[in-house]
Amino acid sequence: MDEWSKVIIVEGSSDKKKIQSILNEPVDIICTNGTIGVSKLDELIEDLFYKDVYILVDADDSGEKLRKQFKREFPEASHLYIDKTYREVATAPEKHLATVLLGANIDVHAEFLEKG
Repeated sequence: MDEWSKVIIVEGSSDKKKIQSILNEPVDIICTNGTIGVSKLDELIEDLFYKDVYILVDADDSGEKLRKQFKREFPEASHLYIDKTYREVATAPEKHLATVLLGANIDVHAEFLEKG
């Protein structure tokens, strides 16, 4: 996994599975399982220092809390946002997620962009 230069940080394993199915390039996906401790965050920051890091969390209170923590502790990370109407990454339509990822120059399978 160390050779992959892009990393997406998500909240849960269902988010990870959904994103993995859409990706068309090798990207390391890290789950925080909703929360992340300071020591784990410090470890992550060290491991991710030379990588392109993207934060993709739910559009809810716990997701925003996590996003604020990353903005404070890891300001170099890029933040990707799903539309608030979908609330959760895992339940957002694949086409919407593919569009969000593509907007961050992350390669996705074309069929997800074509779906209605």
